[in-house]
Amino acid sequence: MPLALTIAILESPISNESESMNKPTYVPEYNAIVEVLSKYNEGCKQARSSLMKPAFSEQATMFSVGVDNKLSGGAIQNLFDGIDKDFRPSPEARSAIVRIDIAGTAASARIDTNDVSGFCFTDFFHLLKVEGKWTVISKIFHTHVAP
Repeated sequence: MPLALTIAILESPISNESESMNKPTYVPEYNAIVEVLSKYNEGCKQARSSLMKPAFSEQATMFSVGVDNKLSGGAIQNLFDGIDKDFRPSPEARSAIVRIDIAGTAASARIDTNDVSGFCFTDFFHLLKVEGKWTVISKIFHTHVAP
């Protein structure tokens, strides 16, 4: 499935030089982040944590705020356990990377997923580039009933 991509990255901090405003940079970084997030999407699509694990740091965390407005989550292993045990995506489920923001060796991203067994998810990812490789260090998600 094609990914919905939006990005607005400037070559340098805001300046008076108008010609620098139209020169996108970080294209290789952007593509590398898309590759990492695609591992997550593929793991969700196939309900196999082994496909998504390479996208995450071993120390990564996952959090959400439940209907009771309480924070829940913890180690990313909780996500992997849930994917392997309980997760059954709908054949109609679709997801798209809708935003990636990059600042040096840090990045954030958003993925929207619809109709996974009657639910929709909005996932927010924080990534760091460590030893030349982008990796997810945290995932925050919001679940809501599919329309």
